[in-house]
Amino acid sequence: MTLRLERLRDRTPVRMSISLDPELAAALTDYAEIYRQVYGTQEKPETLIPAMLESFLGADAGFKRARKALGAGKPSTARKER
Repeated sequence: MTLRLERLRDRTPVRMSISLDPELAAALTDYAEIYRQVYGTQEKPETLIPAMLESFLGADAGFKRARKALGAGKPSTARKER
């Protein structure tokens, strides 16, 4: 049986821990404040970071090409392009 809707990808969050330079941490805090001013919603920087990374990676054409070549033959780890 086939369905129009493809199988949903794994949506289980993966926790990662990173260390930031103080200047980058301050910039992210400032970004969160500007986000609050623009959208009227308070969000922590750690809540905004995944969306920022997704946007950055989604806009990097060189990364998309290289990742596609890297993932050739690995359908379980390669994600579909949007």
